[in-house]
Amino acid sequence: MIQNVHLTLLMGPVVPVPVPREVVDALSSVKVVSGATDQNGFDLTFTLSSTSTLNTIMLLLPQIGPLFRVILIVTMGGMPKTLIDGVVVEHSVSPDVESGRTTLTLRGRDLTTVMGLIEFTGLPYPAMPPEARVALIIAKYAMYGLIPLVIPSLFTDVPNPVEKIPVHQGTDLEYVRELARQAGYVFYITPGPVPGTNVAYWGPEIKIGIPQPALNVNMDAHTNVERLSFSLNGARGTLPIVYVQIKETKTAIPVPIPAVDILNPPLGIIPVSQPNIEFLDDTAKMSFAQAIATGLSRASLSVDAVEGTGSLDVLRYGRILEARGLVGVRGAGQAFDGLYYVKSVTHDLKRGEYKQSFSLTRNGLVSITPKVPV
Repeated sequence: MIQNVHLTLLMGPVVPVPVPREVVDALSSVKVVSGATDQNGFDLTFTLSSTSTLNTIMLLLPQIGPLFRVILIVTMGGMPKTLIDGVVVEHSVSPDVESGRTTLTLRGRDLTTVMGLIEFTGLPYPAMPPEARVALIIAKYAMYGLIPLVIPSLFTDVPNPVEKIPVHQGTDLEYVRELARQAGYVFYITPGPVPGTNVAYWGPEIKIGIPQPALNVNMDAHTNVERLSFSLNGARGTLPIVYVQIKETKTAIPVPIPAVDILNPPLGIIPVSQPNIEFLDDTAKMSFAQAIATGLSRASLSVDAVEGTGSLDVLRYGRILEARGLVGVRGAGQAFDGLYYVKSVTHDLKRGEYKQSFSLTRNGLVSITPKVPV
């Protein structure tokens, strides 16, 4: 679609195949949303003649089965990257009376959609910790290339089958996300490392790693973003207090839970204060491990009070900015320069154009590093 940038589209039930050239030629725009915690999605917009057979074929294809799969691959500089691997959930048609052409839009979501189709309420998991239950659930979807990456929780809770047997609640997606919430974890599916495979990640939100090249603003010829702005919301800081019950005395002891996580280190020297205190009364009914994990989960939601939003041209930036990773910022001032976590990225592709909008988060002001990778 763009010089040095090539788009590959695969479609089909369960195992998609490359589409004919006529379909690619009719593709006018692509939008892909990739986030750290939210469900990823895509929009494919086709411009077709009202008399074209492709118009009818594209409408009928998603009807051949309940799961019509789509894989989008972008090759930039000879390196392929899968932007999305998902299924079509909706299609819309907008005829243009004057031009005689039709705009067909296929909307879809990632493969977490497949996990939310069938309820398995009541399925028992005797003597299985949460991570074992998650791995077993993900194994059901091996046909879609799902590779489980399950990180054991820090406070493992293995229920005694004599006292309690955990049972499945709702769909696989609902249950896995609920287990992630209880452990203070996240769950998402990342396409790759090769087309047709996906990593189903259940674990802590990792905010460490090799940073991506810096986003430069107000640096003349070195500026590589179209816009970039920041905001600080200090009111988000919350100190959760959980209640841990001692079985012998039936006494609940309040325990404050600070937002401390080795996988979520401070990215700013000046942390955001925690002006609010929240008492989690329902934790008194939980085990010690569950109560602490719930407190850590709540604390992690309030630490990223520094937020940034912006957009860039991929060709000027020189690579594809990826979500769920670190990136440097330069030229925004001493308070906001430094490393950030890329919370979400939206890809917008048209003929001759590839742009991205993004959102960044950080848990403090003033960079902890004197330099960032350029």
